Amino acid sequence: MDDRKIQIFLDSLLPLFKAGVAFTIPLTLVSFVLGLTLAVITALVRLSSWRIPKLIAGFYVWVIRGTPLLLQLFIIFYGLPSVGIVLDPFIAAVIGFTLSVGAYSSEIVRAAILSIHKGQWEAAFSVGMSRGQALRRVILPQAARVSVPPLSNSFISLVKDTSLAASITYVEMFRKAQQITATTYEPLLLYCEAGLFYLLFCSVLSVLQKYLEKRLDRYSAG
Repeated sequence: MDDRKIQIFLDSLLPLFKAGVAFTIPLTLVSFVLGLTLAVITALVRLSSWRIPKLIAGFYVWVIRGTPLLLQLFIIFYGLPSVGIVLDPFIAAVIGFTLSVGAYSSEIVRAAILSIHKGQWEAAFSVGMSRGQALRRVILPQAARVSVPPLSNSFISLVKDTSLAASITYVEMFRKAQQITATTYEPLLLYCEAGLFYLLFCSVLSVLQKYLEKRLDRYSAG
């Protein structure tokens, strides 16, 4: 690597890191929290006996899982203005990622709830709990422990998926790498550098995931 490339690498470290911390991570956190909330609601509706809401929830999961995330982002950001709905790139990205996380994670939550032994329901009912109380106090806490590993994987995947927001002009870390590349003409160097930051963020999250799993295992054992 010559001196020019080394200088470009060093000069772009801070802008890429700032874009990651100021835009990529907040987009990931907001989308995941909203998506997880949507996932729990969707999972509970799909496990309920309400026919129409159950069909709507199933249709939503089917559509989101059956179409590319990039296409969904394009429809939200570039398609909706044709019917008079114009969204800021950040809002459009949050909506797109929230819908995606909600659909995929709802299957994780639903499977986790179904994995709880029927005897847990019966035990809760035997002490006078209603279905809602049993769900809230007994079933969901246990389902949460079961679903932590797959949900953590979804969260880490979401960090990488946020790079798709560059396609709707949201200036997150990948978009920043594209902008720097446009002035330096060093795509290999800049995209590899952005990849290193994604690796760094995902590695930190993986360590936190293992720590959380150990804490929950200890709690379960206790």
